[in-house]
Amino acid sequence: MNKLYPVYTLKNECHDCFKCIRECHIKAIKIQSNSASVINDRCIACGHCVTVCPAGAKRVRNDIEKVKMLLLEHKKVYVSLAPSWVGVYDIPKEKMIAALKKLGFSGVSETALGAQEVSIQTAKILNQAEKGLFISSACPVIDDYIRLYKSEFSANIVPIASPALTHAGMLKNSLGDDISVVFIGPCIAKKNEADEHPELMSVALTFDELNYWFKEEFIDVEDIKPDESSHFVPDHAYEGAIYPLEGGMNETIRKAGIDKNDVTFINVSSLEAFDKALNGIEPDKIRNKIFVEALGCTGGCINGPCISSGRSRILITSDIYSNTEYRETIPKEPSMVVEKEYIPKPVKKSEYSLEQVVKALRKISKHSESDELNCGGCGYSTCRDFVNALISGDAETSMCVSYMRKIAVRKASAMLRCMPSAVVMVDSKLEVMEANDSFIQMFCNDMYEIFSNRPEGLAGASIERLVPFSEFFKSSLDTGKDFHQEHYSIGDKLYDISIFTIEFGEIVGGVISDVTKSELDRSKIAKKARDVITKNIATVQEIASLLGEHMVETELLLNSIAEGFDTNPSEDKKT
Repeated sequence: MNKLYPVYTLKNECHDCFKCIRECHIKAIKIQSNSASVINDRCIACGHCVTVCPAGAKRVRNDIEKVKMLLLEHKKVYVSLAPSWVGVYDIPKEKMIAALKKLGFSGVSETALGAQEVSIQTAKILNQAEKGLFISSACPVIDDYIRLYKSEFSANIVPIASPALTHAGMLKNSLGDDISVVFIGPCIAKKNEADEHPELMSVALTFDELNYWFKEEFIDVEDIKPDESSHFVPDHAYEGAIYPLEGGMNETIRKAGIDKNDVTFINVSSLEAFDKALNGIEPDKIRNKIFVEALGCTGGCINGPCISSGRSRILITSDIYSNTEYRETIPKEPSMVVEKEYIPKPVKKSEYSLEQVVKALRKISKHSESDELNCGGCGYSTCRDFVNALISGDAETSMCVSYMRKIAVRKASAMLRCMPSAVVMVDSKLEVMEANDSFIQMFCNDMYEIFSNRPEGLAGASIERLVPFSEFFKSSLDTGKDFHQEHYSIGDKLYDISIFTIEFGEIVGGVISDVTKSELDRSKIAKKARDVITKNIATVQEIASLLGEHMVETELLLNSIAEGFDTNPSEDKKT
């Protein structure tokens, strides 16, 4: 976990489902010890992994404490409020401003002011150009995607800072260079902009963070009472307010004025769509002027990862349009331009030898081209892409679904095969799904050669035709309860039967043990024991009898001796 980067993973919450890898367009995620983590130098902070993570393990860095520190330093801190707030909060602007000022901000301004200046400057650049491909710089996700993954198009990004950075520069020009600017909006990538340009933007918060902060301070934005100071500074925005909508920037550029009407305007939203749009383009061969409004989120910023609203996007779009004012006359020159060069920083792709690739493929039981299913279960498009990540240390063999299934089947088959007891699995139709060799020998011995040589074995056979106790399976399927029967007699055989539920109402399993021999052996042992006991009793009785006779004889002898000694001596003398 790296909380210094805008997106990180709570490892204890990660359930190794690999959904984040499947959904990440640039595969900026690696798996270590069955836990997914963001590869910071490859990530563009689009936030898609945050929105799709089913376990909520992907988190966004919380920067509220940074803002609180700015406020504690008694600095003048101003909010640059993204125009999408109108569709998120559905309250009058006066209440929104009052709520933000209650948090401690000195004032609130609209990011849309910066958007308007960007549109004017972009129109100026397009008017001066003769031909070429021009890509908007408004979305930091797109900017970083081009620099890292489509670096050959870096020179085609319009060399202007984003509306948020331009707006921050405007505020510092009008309110003083010593102020701090905090951007608030639906975008995670704005945190990267703040980290890279602290001289303009001190901190970037998301709407999610703002809502958390409101709750923490017990501020109810709907009940708050605004005052006369509840207005945007230095002025309210106009057409720049439609920037968060797909095609909004193109509309404002047209309104700013294109001299010859010779520009082809195209709007593309989402990384996937943008990637496809660039395929096959050679910028040097373009003979006309093409401007591409490129946004990282499908449908525009109103679908940002931290939009923090469950409202319909149609209603949000409607609210933004209905709250937007348009100027009759738009200046030909921008009041503020923040120039920015987008330097390419291509991610280096590791190249591996055929020997390394083949060796890695063997680790996941891919021994031929037909074994490469390219199922995408691991999150990568092809098995070759996966093994490249495997060699790089960004993936683990356990991510390959087909490989793990093979391992599981092999282990289960080995266990079933080696078990001396008969094992069978039965479905809800009372048909055999799986049976081991011992079951075939025990109940299909006369057809053992046939069934044992079939690839599917007994699969599909009716359990009712194989064993006379099929009602035990049916009972377990119906009730979900386990069943155990000892010494079940079939002919001259005795069986111990255990039926157990695998999936209630769908699958049950049975383990049957032939206990005939053990019971016979037990009977023999019991008989021998009884014989021994009988003999022992007889011997004891005989010994007792002999001892009894011997005791009588001894008693008679001793009595006679005693009587002899009892004769009177005086009488003997007289005699």
